[in-house]
Amino acid sequence: MDTKAPEGKLGVLIPGLGAVSTTFIAGVDAIINGHSAPIGSVTQMATIRLGKRTENRSPKIKEFVPLAELQDLVFGAWDIFEDDGYQAATRAQVLEPQDLEKARSLLETVKPMKAVFDKEYVKNLDGVHKKSASNKMLLAEMLIDDIKSFRKTNNTTREVMIWCASTEAYIEPSDIHSSLEKFEAAMLNNDPLIAPSMIYAYAALKSGVPFLMGAPNLAVDVPAIQELAMAEGLPIAGKDFKTGQTLMKTILAPGLKSRMLGVEGWFSTNILGNRDGEVLDDPMSFKSKEVSKKGALDYILQPDTYPDLYKDLYHKVRINYYPPRGDAKEGWDNIDIFGWMGYKMQIKVDFLCRDSILAAPIVLDLVLFADLALRHKMRGIQEWLSFYFKAPIVGPELYPEHDIFIQLTKLKNTLRWMMGEELITHVGHEYYDSYE
Repeated sequence: MDTKAPEGKLGVLIPGLGAVSTTFIAGVDAIINGHSAPIGSVTQMATIRLGKRTENRSPKIKEFVPLAELQDLVFGAWDIFEDDGYQAATRAQVLEPQDLEKARSLLETVKPMKAVFDKEYVKNLDGVHKKSASNKMLLAEMLIDDIKSFRKTNNTTREVMIWCASTEAYIEPSDIHSSLEKFEAAMLNNDPLIAPSMIYAYAALKSGVPFLMGAPNLAVDVPAIQELAMAEGLPIAGKDFKTGQTLMKTILAPGLKSRMLGVEGWFSTNILGNRDGEVLDDPMSFKSKEVSKKGALDYILQPDTYPDLYKDLYHKVRINYYPPRGDAKEGWDNIDIFGWMGYKMQIKVDFLCRDSILAAPIVLDLVLFADLALRHKMRGIQEWLSFYFKAPIVGPELYPEHDIFIQLTKLKNTLRWMMGEELITHVGHEYYDSYE
């Protein structure tokens, strides 16, 4: 199947004009204008091996697959605060003044549309810049009108929507999420189990726009949204950007498992002071994040398959709101491991990271890859994008793959498959006569 070339402008539609989204937009501007290299972006910096090792073919990914050009991106957003992109970025205090000023002209053009918001789902935030309607279907129709208006005003040929807004309160799938018909009836009936992020996902897909979930919210993982994505022929992916502590877990845990080293306990705690930290100070929003963050170890270590090594693993996750730290999140991990003859050892990790700096290149990559998938006519769940998420969404009866090295292999092999190149298995038998 041929991949249609990118033509015209690509709209990037972002629920949530906060720290992550403004850092992303400012970073794209910096790259375009030669102020910064695209550090952290796989689409812009990574290479991909093609064919045998002896062929020495390793182009950059952006030279191998037909990705949209950064200068063709156009940005739109929704937020509960009226601040434009520059004001929001100033308030977020992620970027140094000199970097912020360089992107000021672009950021000031991003003026948020009124958001769909429900304080029951984000108890620690509120704002006046939000839509009001008698039912949730009407709210979705308002978002659809916003998308149409954005498309007309900016002359975009296609769009991608990526959620960069807050973590919502934890809910579990219910019968109203089990089919599109029941979901739409629930929207009309103003059912409280239809969260704002679900309304955005519905509106995006109804508008012909791929949807990506950057928070741990229940949205792309419900059957109704998946059914709609398949019916509309659109890609979806999620959930929860893999940035700090979970990134480290998905790097370290596969290494311990590969050497068959046991893990007795893994204690993780975080302090952060940005808006994300404020939201997560609410117990129900924290539960959404906790479920997302805790799942990776179970799937990587497979305690049922390796009971001698991992069946008694004690895994604890804590997140603490600490305003002085701002966006400079700190994650501590204490890992109790054991080896030969049961002798115990410890690993300690102190990751002083910047949440939005790590998230921004993820946003860029996901937007460009989702647009690529759209042009390749790939619909439904895009498991090959699991590389970027804490809690990857997969098809029915499948378990999610959390090992970051397997995820990267899947991503690159998907790109090879798209372009008709041989998949890389790393067996290497063709290099050695002894295998014949």
